[in-house]
Amino acid sequence: MTATCAIAGTANAPKGAFQFEAYDPNKEVDVELVLAVDISQSMDTDEQEVQRAGYVAALTSADFLEAIKIGPIGRIAVTYLEWGGVDEHFVVADWTVIQDQQSAAAFATMIAEAPLRQVQRTSIASALHKSVEMVQTNAYSGLRQVIDISGDGPNNQGGSVTEVRDQTVATGVTINGLPLMMKANQNSWQAMLQLDHYYEDCVIGGPGSFAIPVRSKEGFADAIRMKLVMEVAGATFGDPLVKRVAGREPIRCGLFD
Repeated sequence: MTATCAIAGTANAPKGAFQFEAYDPNKEVDVELVLAVDISQSMDTDEQEVQRAGYVAALTSADFLEAIKIGPIGRIAVTYLEWGGVDEHFVVADWTVIQDQQSAAAFATMIAEAPLRQVQRTSIASALHKSVEMVQTNAYSGLRQVIDISGDGPNNQGGSVTEVRDQTVATGVTINGLPLMMKANQNSWQAMLQLDHYYEDCVIGGPGSFAIPVRSKEGFADAIRMKLVMEVAGATFGDPLVKRVAGREPIRCGLFD
């Protein structure tokens, strides 16, 4: 946490005295990262298990650990949050510093061993609110703050997702997306929605923000690993994986709010 000062409020304190918060170098990290994971009803048990396994594999991968090691500080702070409707938030693994294989494995174990949950609605807006709150109230001071949000549908509760996105970006937090499109071939509604475009137009934001669509269960772990490595390294795509809005009709972000 960055050192701060305040005028002492005690009667015995000399006039004009300042009180400094103790500096703790162990609280400095390269990135404060919220992994915000969709557990709405549309995510069946099989998909949730694939999702969990993908995060566990990515968090313990050599690529991810190498990306952490080459950072200026060499460690990150990360938390794993599951979300559904308004105020349906479950912290599966609280803020943890990852700096080596041992700390990564301990964090991944918390995720792997937690019971699966399922909730009714999909409030990306509420998930972003909660994620920002977790960034602002944690004990760490990161060079960057990132929310990594995954989901298989649009915001359908909790108000305007674009308003919350803009408020989030205004705080200095970057939002990256992982639109889950594994049912697009069998679900005409999801295919029609073009969830990758929805995430690009309506959800992600901030410097270097990006979205990586997941189109198959087999590609889930690779997509998460790529995403985490890029977030930790602060990398961006030279050629985005999804088309920019200028190259197509924009998505109507408020259609489902």
